[in-house]
Amino acid sequence: GAAMTLSWTDKKMLSQTRMVKAREFLEDAKGNFREGRVKTSINRSYYALLAAARSILILHGANTETHEGAVTMLCLKFVKTELLPIETVKTFKLLFSRRIDADYGDFDSADAADAEEAIHLASEAVEEIERLRTTLLQRDDLYINATEDKI
Repeated sequence: GAAMTLSWTDKKMLSQTRMVKAREFLEDAKGNFREGRVKTSINRSYYALLAAARSILILHGANTETHEGAVTMLCLKFVKTELLPIETVKTFKLLFSRRIDADYGDFDSADAADAEEAIHLASEAVEEIERLRTTLLQRDDLYINATEDKI
């Protein structure tokens, strides 16, 4: 996206919006799973995790739109600093490849077990990110001075 300057208040608001979206996508994943739409369910599980990832990245002024960008920034800002376990990123990568297969694959390789696992993995990862997000939101003092971050 284009460079813009966001205040800490703006970042917190965007973060909240994205986490709400992550939870909506998780509910969509579960609903689609119950209705037998396995591929759509996997797609929603992945996007739940992407929205959650973007909800913490924005707090650091990182406004990534691509999967690769999100992975890179998560590693740089949260895994390297040991705020987020590497498993969260591994889950993100796994669900991305499952989504690609589900969305573009010519064979019905995805089954109910895959969709169920995707929901489970996405739910765990979203919870992990929400715990970190809560911690970051309590550290206002660190961010108040960083209102001029270019993103």
